[in-house]
Amino acid sequence: MSESAAELYTTKADFAYLRVKELILSGTLLPGSVIAQAQLARDIGISTTPLREALRRLKSEGLVELDAHRDARVAPLAAEEARDLLELRRSLDPLAVALAAERRTKSDIAAMRAALDGLEPLPGNPAYEELVAHRKFHAALYHASHNDLLVQTLDGLWDKADRYRRLALEVERGQAARDRKAAEHVALLEYVIAGDAESAAAVMREHIDTSLGAQAAWRLRKHQPEADV
Repeated sequence: MSESAAELYTTKADFAYLRVKELILSGTLLPGSVIAQAQLARDIGISTTPLREALRRLKSEGLVELDAHRDARVAPLAAEEARDLLELRRSLDPLAVALAAERRTKSDIAAMRAALDGLEPLPGNPAYEELVAHRKFHAALYHASHNDLLVQTLDGLWDKADRYRRLALEVERGQAARDRKAAEHVALLEYVIAGDAESAAAVMREHIDTSLGAQAAWRLRKHQPEADV
């Protein structure tokens, strides 16, 4: 790891954590794939010690699996986890925007508008930066709720959810579906700014019910063997 890169992070383990997470969420490290730790450490310019520390942290977030022999792999996608994520977001996202409509400040409104500016619906095989931009808009809505526990909970769900969004995007979306998502983003912002909690929550429920996460949950459930249902 170069000195310039190291200066951006508190520790090499922090750098490794963020770099490996990016590789997982970008699809470079595929779900279920074995992580060749020595090679990966060389690729990102660190030793295996901070890499193993990063992998343990990613395990605690459900993104990596480690066994007793220190073998590591990217956590596979699962129909049950996709369902669980969808159920939580169906409840928590509408609550967050309803609270945001009641509590948003001028600085919150500025942050939400900035996050929406130039935001496009996710394309197939999205770049990591496109996932980050999508997250930034939703995070701005969450933060406007001024409920720290709710924000932390939703933020903790987001990384896992991004992997299922990528799965859903393997099936190309039509322009009409993309336009609908863009319109929902605009409506969410408008209702929150207007202080209309009920309408903001209703739009968010529709947004989640027709989301990429919902599509991924349906796709995984459809292909799940009947014996496992």
